[in-house]
Amino acid sequence: MPSNSLEQNSGTKAPLKEPKGYLYPILIAELKHQNSSGHKLSLKVIEKHTFANFELSLRKLIDKMGKTSPNLIIFNKPYQVLSQFTDNEDRVTLKGFLDKFPGFYVAGRLDYDSEGLLLLTNDGKLQHKISQPKFKLPKTYWVQVEGEVTADSLLQLQKGVELKDGKTRPAKAKQIKEPNIWPRTPPIRERKNIPTSWIELTITEGKNRQVRRMTAKVGFPTLRLIRAQIGHIKLEKLKPGEYQLTRLHLSINH
Repeated sequence: MPSNSLEQNSGTKAPLKEPKGYLYPILIAELKHQNSSGHKLSLKVIEKHTFANFELSLRKLIDKMGKTSPNLIIFNKPYQVLSQFTDNEDRVTLKGFLDKFPGFYVAGRLDYDSEGLLLLTNDGKLQHKISQPKFKLPKTYWVQVEGEVTADSLLQLQKGVELKDGKTRPAKAKQIKEPNIWPRTPPIRERKNIPTSWIELTITEGKNRQVRRMTAKVGFPTLRLIRAQIGHIKLEKLKPGEYQLTRLHLSINH
């Protein structure tokens, strides 16, 4: 059979050239695709077709594979890991954990000294939806603070606090018991005779180091910060450095 090419991601659909002089009475095609999750998709088309119909079947298969392959990585970012793949200061980056997934980019950064849920996608529209504050996608954090948090401070966080770059939007804030989470390495620096407490804080914006500045503003410095949820996507039971591949449609806030 003459060699013909069909590009999955080229964005163009140039027709395949039908060999002149005959039709295919029986066309047998097998297309295998190794996707990021390691699953193989295959299809055999065995039927009486013209070459044009065979090309259509092939295109439908490729479209189907594109709709089922993973477009999102759910990653538990460890403490002191940069939310990027390169660094000029020789710090630990995502490359050491996710280097085998080319084409995936961070959607919504997480600070070097923060931990928890980080999303990466190979879908530009999905990345925009997750990372842009204008979509007001809720992000939930578990925050260990210095001191016994008060009802008044929680009320301030809920109403919004005044920062140098403007007042924060209303947020959800409540005191919680210490979450069932992994120990941090290195551990936080606790001062003797000064207790710590935990806050669950949900915000819908992304000012620089916002959560830390919010708790400091109400008198409770942040000692440890873990992002637990973005939209409906939760950290679940992923340990630091672990990831999960999934397929997600554009609307992620159920």
